[in-house]
Amino acid sequence: MFMGEYRHSIDDKGRLIIPSRFREELGTTFVLTRGLDNCLFVYPLEEWKTLEMKLKTLPFTKADARAFTRFFFSGAAECEADKQGRVNIPNHLLQYANITKECVVIGVSNRVEIWSEQNWESYFAKSSGSFDEIAEKLAELDI
Repeated sequence: MFMGEYRHSIDDKGRLIIPSRFREELGTTFVLTRGLDNCLFVYPLEEWKTLEMKLKTLPFTKADARAFTRFFFSGAAECEADKQGRVNIPNHLLQYANITKECVVIGVSNRVEIWSEQNWESYFAKSSGSFDEIAEKLAELDI
């Protein structure tokens, strides 16, 4: 399980050091793709395959299903960390997430998310006031 928040910088070659706590669970090869809320999602290969199987069950006759599948898979890149734990993030993904230098890497259960520092701070400030309300709604769902 991935959890925690880490602050890192992208180097001049577009590389990011993956926190050591995440490297072992991600494995040698993992998938990086466009996430929701203008962040990047990082999945271990096994988790990616599970997600792929779920997305394959979406009805391709539905425009929303086609749009989401295109969004998710077209941005995906299979990546490997080098010996120093750095991963080269493709330019189109850096642009999508507005990552230029400073970023935040967070663990979110079955995936890792990479945020531009500015996007993360904005998201967190905007959402933090509603966490209690969200928790109450989720409790009603008996999660």
